[in-house]
Order: sequence, then structure tokens, then C-alpha cells
Amino acid sequence: MSYTLEQLSADIRAALKANAGPAGKQAVCALVSKALVDEAFIAKHLTADQCRPRKVLYEDPELGFCVCGHVYEGAAKGGPHDHGSSWAIYGLAVGDTEMTDWRIVKKGAGETPSLVEPERSYVLKPGDAHFYDVGVVHSPNRAGPTKLIRIEGANLDHIQRSNIKAA
Repeated sequence: MSYTLEQLSADIRAALKANAGPAGKQAVCALVSKALVDEAFIAKHLTADQCRPRKVLYEDPELGFCVCGHVYEGAAKGGPHDHGSSWAIYGLAVGDTEMTDWRIVKKGAGETPSLVEPERSYVLKPGDAHFYDVGVVHSPNRAGPTKLIRIEGANLDHIQRSNIKAA
């Protein structure tokens, strides 16, 4: 039987209620990985018609987390960023994404951006889910079409992101 969006959302809520810290987010990664390998889940929720490039599929009324679908039809290179006051989990369903983690070398303030340098790179493959805590700077590089699930600790439509530039 297919994993449903309702089951995923309820399982995420239960995991975060049991442990709101990093261990709870790692438990959410395992749940996201389960959805990422479910072909019926992907076919129903990660379509270009509804998720190009991002759609909030579910927003939890109690805890505020969001389950988002993303569909990218071509190559794209994202700049270094964080998610402001929110955490996020990236999970790959289709395609590969090279992720780079960045280290802040000079903290910005006001209009002055924080300057960052690359620290390490790794490839997310279908079924992989990775947790980025509040303030963790990262960037994606997609060589071709990809589909992903991203869990946001809060709806990023309402979160101001940090001003970050590569050094």
C-alpha cells in the first residue's frame, strides 16, 4: 500500500512531538526517505503541473512545519543560503543534487552580507534525505531534472532569509 501525504504528515507530527530537537529531525529524515521511494506517492504529489518549482502540499496547523513538493525540469545552481529562523530537510525523489555546505567566515549585519566559503560537497541521490538546522548554510547544484520533498520547519513564504554571499 502506498504511503499517503496524510500518513507522512501525521508521522512527522508524531516524530516532532516526541522529540523537537535534532534527533526528531533525523527521525523525520527517515520518514521522508520512505516517501521518496514510494512511486505512487511521487506520481501523485511531485508533478510538474502542481510543483513547478515549489508547492506547499501540507502545512501543519499546530506545529507549523510544511511538506513541500519541488519539481525542477532542468539544470540549476543555487547560491549559498540558509532558511532564516527555520530548519529544513531536503529529500531527493528523482535525479541527483550536489549539495555544498558553507562555513561563515565573516558575519554580516544589516545590509552587509555574511561571507561564506565552501566547506564540503556531497551528492544526494534518490531516497536520500538530509537535515539542515537553523543557520546552516548550504547550496544545491542540479545537473538535470529533479523532484524533491522539502520539509520546512515553518512556511518559508513567511520567513526572512539571511543575506549571504560567497567570499
